[in-house]
Amino acid sequence: MKTIGLIGGMSYESTLSYYKIINKIISEKLGKLHSAKLVLSSLDFEEIVECQCSDNWKKANEILTNQALLLEKCGVDFILICTNTMHKCFDEIQKSVKTPIFHITQAVILELQKENVDQVLLLGTKYTMSEKFYKELLEKSGIKVFTPSNEEMCQVNDIIFNELCKGKIEEKSRVYFDNLISKFPQIQGVILGCTELGLIIEKSSKKLFDSAYIHAKMAALKALE
Repeated sequence: MKTIGLIGGMSYESTLSYYKIINKIISEKLGKLHSAKLVLSSLDFEEIVECQCSDNWKKANEILTNQALLLEKCGVDFILICTNTMHKCFDEIQKSVKTPIFHITQAVILELQKENVDQVLLLGTKYTMSEKFYKELLEKSGIKVFTPSNEEMCQVNDIIFNELCKGKIEEKSRVYFDNLISKFPQIQGVILGCTELGLIIEKSSKKLFDSAYIHAKMAALKALE
């Protein structure tokens, strides 16, 4: 079994999901008392949020690169960045380490292609929804991406950081997401492009693609190759 390196803590709520999903799949596949071989490096999320808010992506990149180098020294076979937004720094981090980093968007693309879905609504932080680093990979794979209005993006971002990252699940926010998704009848599916969104959007009239679950599931299977 390969050893997985996780850069987590962004937020700790979604990192818990990664740990649980990976170990559950390993246990189901191997039986007995098997569990995953992994090394977790968990960051102080407030430091990352401060970098995001001040547009200091250089510092954010340095923080994550240091964690990737630390995991590399631990001898992991591949690395996961357990958050969507910080894949904005993916290219720079990968340049700094020899260990391959398994990109979350590539994992989602493989799942979309498997399900023959090519029109999706992308939900996530304002950075993930509005910037190119995530959407471009989807579009280059022939997937048409829809995003909410600027006002709706701000509301989604607020729910993520002020509720979900703090472990709060509010019914009014659950209703908000239901209503938001219903505004896009043309889509075939919804990408939960923030690793916390699976905590609140559990069912929908559209097919859901939970990026955290997909990323973690494929990592577990990759570890068993």
